[in-house]
Amino acid sequence: MTGPDVRQSDPGTWLLDRIDAREHSLTCQIEQTQAEIDTLTARLGELSEQVEHLRISRKTLLSLAEEDPAPAEPLPTVPDHPAYQQILTVFDEAGGSLRARDLAAAMDLPLTQNVIQNVRAKLKRLAGRGILVETEPGLFTQPRP
Repeated sequence: MTGPDVRQSDPGTWLLDRIDAREHSLTCQIEQTQAEIDTLTARLGELSEQVEHLRISRKTLLSLAEEDPAPAEPLPTVPDHPAYQQILTVFDEAGGSLRARDLAAAMDLPLTQNVIQNVRAKLKRLAGRGILVETEPGLFTQPRP
């Protein structure tokens, strides 16, 4: 015979040692699992916060869109002088582009340099207000809607 068998000499100690080893192994697994749960819980909190921020942003944008429509561009105003009304009438009848000389002739004005320059200045003023468009230097037309 070889030496005495440990299991046979004290079976209670051997079982208690096995229970202690198993308990230690399970405790380590519990701690590891709890650490993973803590990490996942923190990540879940971060993701939930990001989703909540998006929901708040959406809600804010929708409420702003409902309460205050986008401001419309103000319509251009025609100067009060009757010559401007006459110019626009000629443009409506012509239906195309005109130069200052052509407009002066259509308005039955004398075709002097001074008159043509005054008409050109009025055309430039209307173009500056967005009522007419200067498609090329000296050529004016009404903008298309």
